[in-house]
Amino acid sequence: MATTADFRNGLVLNYNGDLHVITEFQHVKPGKGPAFVRTKMRNIKTGKVIDNTFNAGVKVETARVEQRPHQFLYKDDYGYNFMDNSSFEQVTLPEAMVPFADLMKEGQEVTILFHAETEQPLTAELPAFVELVVTYTEPGLRGDTATNTLKPAIVETGARIQVPLFIDQDQKIRVDTRDYTYVERVK
Repeated sequence: MATTADFRNGLVLNYNGDLHVITEFQHVKPGKGPAFVRTKMRNIKTGKVIDNTFNAGVKVETARVEQRPHQFLYKDDYGYNFMDNSSFEQVTLPEAMVPFADLMKEGQEVTILFHAETEQPLTAELPAFVELVVTYTEPGLRGDTATNTLKPAIVETGARIQVPLFIDQDQKIRVDTRDYTYVERVK
C-alpha cells in the first residue's frame, strides 16, 4: 500500500481491478478545501488514458513490477519479438502492449515491464528519445524562418512526424517518443 505522497511517474497501481501506470500527476492545494492529487493514468492492457483525482493521503494499492532491458528483434504475425539481454530468452508481445511501436527499429533497446508475482510481461517502453533518419520530406523554402512553421516528414521506421522547414531528406533527427515531436538534429 502507498499513499498519494508516494506518487511518481511510472508507478504502477492496481486500480479498479486493472493495472494502471501513472503518466502525469499534480499535487493541488486550493485556498479553500482539502488538498488533492490530479493524475493521468494509462491502462496497461488497453492503453487507454484516464484522468483521476485522489484526495491527499488516500491509500492506494501498488503492484510490484520489474523493468528488464530487452532488444527489439522483429515483427511477425504474432506480434513484436524481443530478446532479453542477459538470458537471451525471447518474448513476444502483441501490438496492443507496445505503444509507439512505429518509432521502434530493429536492434532498439527497450524496457519491458514484468508483473513480479506472475512473471507476465505487461508492456514495452521505449526510451524517451530515439534517433531516426528522415527518409522523405518536401524540400523547405530558403529564408522562410520568420515563423516556427512545421512540415510533415516520414522517418526510417515509417512514422509520420512534424519537423521544421530546414530539415532535409537523409538527415538524422532526435524524436520524443512520448508525443512524436521533433527535438533536434543529430550530427
